[in-house]
Amino acid sequence: MPQSLVCLPVHFVFSTKGREPWVHDEWADRLYAYAGGVVHAERCQLLIAGGMPDHVHLLVSVGRTTGVADLMRLVKTNTSKWVHETFPDHPFAWQNGYGAFAVGYDRIDTVRAYIARQPEHHAGRSYQDEYRELLGEHGLEWDERYVWD
Repeated sequence: MPQSLVCLPVHFVFSTKGREPWVHDEWADRLYAYAGGVVHAERCQLLIAGGMPDHVHLLVSVGRTTGVADLMRLVKTNTSKWVHETFPDHPFAWQNGYGAFAVGYDRIDTVRAYIARQPEHHAGRSYQDEYRELLGEHGLEWDERYVWD
């Protein structure tokens, strides 16, 4: 489909299993770069990645042939495999779910800055509070019994 053009920026958020602090500062940038490679292989573009020891944010321009669920499955599976192969003694797993939030083209810079400021943003705030706020801002309803694994 040569005439199919897509502008679909998506803000992805997901945590480590049980929100354990398993993403270490020493190698977080390598993990984000690896995730970017997975994103690129799916004909999408990673605009920025960031996070904290217990969760990750990705701002991705999703390509015209890529499904959100497929992209997240591949990113989480492959980055988990990378961690296990690179740091075999390090416990690591991602939570089962994720958040995917549409970003208007005019808000890309705002979301990019938000992701870049994660350490500052989390100085007095938990991942759970941040995630609840994102869900609310996007008009999503959720059940606390099923959001956390």
